[in-house]
Amino acid sequence: MDKLAVFSGNAHRELANSICAGLNVKLQDAFVSKFSEGEIRVKINENVRGKDVFVVQPTCPPSNDNLMELLIMIDALRRASAQRITAVIPYFGYARQDRKDQPRVPITAKLVANLLTTAGANRVLTMDLHAGQIQGFFDIPVDHLFSVGVFVDYFSKMNIKDLVAVSPDVGSIKMARAYAKRVSAGLAIIDKRRVSPEKAEAMHILGDVEGKNVIIVDDLISTGSSLIEAVIALKKAKAKAIYAAITHGVLSGPAIERIDKCDGLEKLLISDSIPLTAEKKHPKIVVLSVATLLAEAIKRIHNEESVSCLFD
Repeated sequence: MDKLAVFSGNAHRELANSICAGLNVKLQDAFVSKFSEGEIRVKINENVRGKDVFVVQPTCPPSNDNLMELLIMIDALRRASAQRITAVIPYFGYARQDRKDQPRVPITAKLVANLLTTAGANRVLTMDLHAGQIQGFFDIPVDHLFSVGVFVDYFSKMNIKDLVAVSPDVGSIKMARAYAKRVSAGLAIIDKRRVSPEKAEAMHILGDVEGKNVIIVDDLISTGSSLIEAVIALKKAKAKAIYAAITHGVLSGPAIERIDKCDGLEKLLISDSIPLTAEKKHPKIVVLSVATLLAEAIKRIHNEESVSCLFD
């Protein structure tokens, strides 16, 4: 492990420290700040010549600052003669802009993939992408992890009976099916119509949820409108206790206020792929760590071992 080096920007240093603890290595020293006019300033304070380097940096809000930090760190490491650079991006920002669903709009997920490759990244390690096909936007290897095991362990310990995994839209069916299989639960889908990028309207529930305990599963929660609409629809369908397991807790805009006012939601489980700031903490929100999963993936990549066993 003497050739392994883990660095972090300012996006989520706490997660990077937890990953290093799992690897039994220290977080390497890098100066990441800003010049007086706001430009990102980076200096790598360690010798990385010939080393296998991993940069832990989710591109969560402030997305542009965190993305630029990641790109500039990768460039600095490449110019410092690192042997291989892996961008560890627990939350891959701009992933929702993954296709042209309207005229004259960008495919920003592809642009970000190009930027990472041009900066000098040799591979990417990420988790629960908004759309799996984003892996194809990269011309470098991508290891795509799933957090389902972390959440399933939590629900297994709770020992909840009569469970149904609910997908809040068509895009999350595959994730909901994975939960249903692992906890021996039923499966239901909410037919959702999106009024705008920030507002969704639940329409119909496909599946039996009456008298059942349900888990709403999704890859990210932003303003919380989709989740609240799903909870309202499930309550109307006479579901019992309602839980939500959502990997990336962006929690922007009125999300916390909506969660607070939503009486039907028992618990919202999120991962620590994005840091939960003090003003976003709430008694209903439970944070589960994915540091162990990411540390194991980093160790396997460094040792040139298979990562596929982490999907089981």
